[in-house]
Amino acid sequence: MFSEVIKDANDIIRENIKDNKVIEMFHVCFEDTLLKTVKWLDDGTVFMVTGDIPAMWLRDSSCQLRPYLNFLGKSENLDSMVEGVIHRQFSYIIEDPYANAFNETANGNRWDDDIPLQDPIVWERKYEIDSLCYPFQLAYQYWKYTGKTNIFTDKFREVATTVISLWKVEQNHHKFSTYRFQRPGRKMLINNGSGSPVGYTGMTWSGFRPSDDACKYHYLIPSNLFAIRVLDIISTISEEVLKDPILKKAADNLRGEITLGVNTYGILENGDGQKMYAYEVNGLGDHLLMDDSNMPSLLSLPMLTNISKDDEIYLNTRKFILSNNNPFYYEGARAVGVGSPHTPAGNVWPIAIAVEGITDVCMDKKWEKIKLISNNDANTNQVHESFNPNNPFEYTREWFSWGNAMFCELVLNYCGYEVIH
Repeated sequence: MFSEVIKDANDIIRENIKDNKVIEMFHVCFEDTLLKTVKWLDDGTVFMVTGDIPAMWLRDSSCQLRPYLNFLGKSENLDSMVEGVIHRQFSYIIEDPYANAFNETANGNRWDDDIPLQDPIVWERKYEIDSLCYPFQLAYQYWKYTGKTNIFTDKFREVATTVISLWKVEQNHHKFSTYRFQRPGRKMLINNGSGSPVGYTGMTWSGFRPSDDACKYHYLIPSNLFAIRVLDIISTISEEVLKDPILKKAADNLRGEITLGVNTYGILENGDGQKMYAYEVNGLGDHLLMDDSNMPSLLSLPMLTNISKDDEIYLNTRKFILSNNNPFYYEGARAVGVGSPHTPAGNVWPIAIAVEGITDVCMDKKWEKIKLISNNDANTNQVHESFNPNNPFEYTREWFSWGNAMFCELVLNYCGYEVIH
């Protein structure tokens, strides 16, 4: 079904790269999402697993498609598959906009018996802002690569209205939100599942980070910056395609409020007096200076937002992230990079290494990151969730399709293919 796309991609790699290991690993990883994760459903939508967990994440299913976006408009099968993923994502958001991962059917499968118990269609109900961002960006990318507007239906309008309403509720989380999350025996959201105290900032609240770990302070800056970009996307589609001035105004107003919140509370000065982004703040004077491995991260902002690679605040933040000042920046004998509290202490994440390469302007640095990932695959030709930088045979996630996709995006980026955002 996707043989033409696979051939085109492999031809690009062989034309630009002469390293046999990288070529072989790209071939294996590029086929992974297309051939192993996709299931067409009777309603024409597509269910996509993230790897060795039998659930569909709104975030992962969007990111897994990023290396294939440059081939949209050239393969009807690929176009149909991406469109099917988008429609399934929108259906899931309508089912439960607070959930982050879903089952193929309402079969009751779940990660754990959380409180309150999730609906049978929901695999996990950790509320993460980015889960609501990615489907809109994917829909926008599909439009820009194919020129097709058929996905912008009444369902799109319903989902956009739902998300804007939810984000407005979560501007005043402790006052208006009914969302709660507890997991017996695990440290999750404090205060009976409502999270730590926050003040009003104009930003929108998030329970969890993209890593699925609970936030310490609940205004997650990279996710709020991603939300700003997504509200810009909704505004553009409302004006140019839907001709809906009411939806456009709602998106524009909320975008302005979140932007003011980020600029007021989310930008701090480092020890040298340079402005940089915090990772989390609570609007009460507390902030967290770090970065995590999963996107959206502060490191990934040029890939997901309108913040450019040469933006001064971004560069100052990047310098912090890629230093020992970041408590989750790890160095070992075999690798160096950003890790996460989600995985064993000291492990680095290939996703973060790929992001570091994609957001670098230096071709030699991009190649360095390609080799860093390919040299630490534990002889599997697969990209794992994380690995010990002293021993890559100690890794997490046997099969992590999103990691494979990020490696492919990095290699294609090195070959001159930048994903629009």
